[in-house]
Amino acid sequence: MLHVNGGEGEMSYANNSLLSRKVLSSTWLIAKEAISKFCHQSNFPTTTFTMAELGCSCGPNALLIASNLVERVEEIRKRLQKNALEYQILLNDLHGNDFNAIFRSLPSFLEELKTKIGAHDSDFGPCFFNGVPGSFYFRLFPTNSVHFFHSTYTLHWLSRVPEGIENKNKGKIFISSTSPKSVVEAYYKQFQMDFSMFLKCRAEELVIDGHMILTMLGRTSEEPWSKECTSFWEFLSLALNTMVAEGLVEEEKVVSFNIPNYMPSPGEVEVEVLKEGRFSIRHLQVSRIDWDFRDDVETSHDFSKCVRSVIESFLVSHFGEAIIDELFRRYKKIIVEKRSKERLQLTNLTFSLIKVK
Repeated sequence: MLHVNGGEGEMSYANNSLLSRKVLSSTWLIAKEAISKFCHQSNFPTTTFTMAELGCSCGPNALLIASNLVERVEEIRKRLQKNALEYQILLNDLHGNDFNAIFRSLPSFLEELKTKIGAHDSDFGPCFFNGVPGSFYFRLFPTNSVHFFHSTYTLHWLSRVPEGIENKNKGKIFISSTSPKSVVEAYYKQFQMDFSMFLKCRAEELVIDGHMILTMLGRTSEEPWSKECTSFWEFLSLALNTMVAEGLVEEEKVVSFNIPNYMPSPGEVEVEVLKEGRFSIRHLQVSRIDWDFRDDVETSHDFSKCVRSVIESFLVSHFGEAIIDELFRRYKKIIVEKRSKERLQLTNLTFSLIKVK
């Protein structure tokens, strides 16, 4: 049921994805370093370089990392005086994703890319694009076929709502300081199962010395209910409960609703990587970004619209469409009130992993 809002409307992800673009820019140096280490003289691909974007969504960010990676590989190729490469770019997301929006942008993307790297038809190999619908908690690609995986703001999403928490987290839609211990443990167990399966699948698909750059929402606190990682769901829960109090939403609907999301600590990620055994962590970066940051042209970011563009499909599947506009009007009001009293930030964890022999 979970997919970002497609199209190009006011509430589309395409028009509300400035946050992830900002995060992509802030983590590019880590990806650049990883690709530079992979593409050394003795390890440079002979004919094809294959990269995969996991959770590509749609909109202007879907091809941004592919553009940057191709540009970097071309710089290295020319320096090493290697023959032209073919590029295979694999774009993965769940089945409901608006892949057509990405495909429509490909002609202009390729023209811009060639201009960006100063390429001519004679010295720039073809780019092959493939949409790969499916969950990245399962196998997606052939064995030893991918050189570079990239994922931003997707791995904090679980494959499902944890089992056994139905009606146990009353008044809340996510982990909170008042959640029963069984609810917190169920969320962590689901994260362990999902992330371990993710690593197992990617270890099969990645070539030896291949890299993964993974950025997810996380926390530095050891407490899963820390405000550092739960505030934006806490505020949405507040908005829903005000609507329950006014008879606009059935209480049973809220009681039975839980967000399939878990923001891990660095240690929790590291434990699963060590247990899998086929990856080495080469770099870990913890960064923070304000909810209401401004971009380079001083345009304020509307965090409530960003959240809506990501989670609306999931909310509609449970509550219906009728409450959505009012829910996010209240959500935005709560954010404005809270922001006037405290600084609201997201914590990002970025891991650079390499598949070892």
